[in-house]
Amino acid sequence: MEDKPLIEINQLVKTYTMAGEVVPILKEISFSIEQGEFVAIVGPSGSGKSALMNMIGCLDIPSSGSYLLDGQEVSSMSENRQAQVRNEKIGFIFQSFNLLPKLSALENVELPLIYRGISQKERHAMAELALTNVGLADRTHHKPMQLSGGQQQRVAIARALAGDPPILLADEPTGALDTKTGKEIMQMLHDLNAKGHTIIVITHDPEIANQAKRVIRIQDGQITEDRGVAS
Repeated sequence: MEDKPLIEINQLVKTYTMAGEVVPILKEISFSIEQGEFVAIVGPSGSGKSALMNMIGCLDIPSSGSYLLDGQEVSSMSENRQAQVRNEKIGFIFQSFNLLPKLSALENVELPLIYRGISQKERHAMAELALTNVGLADRTHHKPMQLSGGQQQRVAIARALAGDPPILLADEPTGALDTKTGKEIMQMLHDLNAKGHTIIVITHDPEIANQAKRVIRIQDGQITEDRGVAS
C-alpha cells in the first residue's frame, strides 16, 4: 500500500467575517508534506502564513477544503479530539518561547505530558531527557528569568520534543534571538530533522527559509512558489 503524506492539504479556504464583510485569508491552498521533510513556509506580514500555521497546528479549522494529518481529517474532529491530536502529533516552538515564568525549566517541559495523562515519575524522566538532549541538563531547576534567550528557546524545544511528536512546528523560532544564538537553534532543528522529525518553520526571513530543504512561499493567501532546495 502506498504511504500517505504526513500532511495533506487540499483546496483549503479560510475566511473571516469583519463588519459584515467576508474577508478571504487563505484561497484554495493545496500541498502535502512527507514524513521527515524540512519545510519553510515564508511570506510577509499579512500573507496568510500565520493562518496557515494555525490550520497545520490544529489550532483552527478551515472554512472549506480538506486537511488530513497522518491520514485523519482534522476539520471534522471535535475540539477535544483536535486537542488530543495536537498534543500527540505536533510540538510547538514559538518566537516568544511561551514559557510559564513561575515554573522551572523541568516543569515547563512537563506541561504537555500532563495533558496526556502520563504519570509524574514517567513525565519527570521524559522531561529530564528532553532537557539533556538540548544541552540543559544543568538548568532543570532554573526559572525562565534565570536563563538567556537562547536557553529559553532550548527549553521550548525540549518541551516540544518531550512527547516525541512526529512534527515540530516552529513559528519564527529565531526572531527574538541574536544572530549567533539563532544559528545554534537552526542547527538544532537540522539535527532533529536528521533524526527523523518533520520540521515546519514559519518565517518572514528569507535567510531562515533558505536553510530549509523546501520552501513554500505564500502571498495574499495563495501559494506563489513551492520549491525544493538542493541538499
